[in-house]
Amino acid sequence: MEQTYHVGVVGSGTCTEDLYALAREIGYQIGKHGWTLICGGLGGIMEGASRGCFEAGGITVGLLPGSHKEHANPYIRIAIPTGLGEGRNLLVVRASDILVAISGGHGTLSEIALALKTGKTVVGIKSFENIEGVVRASTPEEVLQILKDNRTA
Repeated sequence: MEQTYHVGVVGSGTCTEDLYALAREIGYQIGKHGWTLICGGLGGIMEGASRGCFEAGGITVGLLPGSHKEHANPYIRIAIPTGLGEGRNLLVVRASDILVAISGGHGTLSEIALALKTGKTVVGIKSFENIEGVVRASTPEEVLQILKDNRTA
């Protein structure tokens, strides 16, 4: 059986309405293409991406920092409580084939670094500007094209 493409989406647990809408659009495209969304399972960027993917009928996996699956946002289909706190960032990276970083803080920065360290492609949109190795995108369409190109690579 062929495994699905696992797209990790990382970003802050709180965000502006504009960033939420951006994450939701990217999540929708992930779900529309039949790919699995991997994230930290909480609010903000994670919820926006999960919501979009969920609305497109896609599979959403949340690797939660705490020990209770009930703490996942309402758009997570598969909630995995890790009890690892920020340590779950490594699991998000390892479970993903590619990572999309949307805006973000220190937790997002750690996920970007871990992904680059392990040789994974990181797509950054409205995220950290000066990290060598991050593929830059300006629009959801550019993110989607990079995801497609890396899927077939």
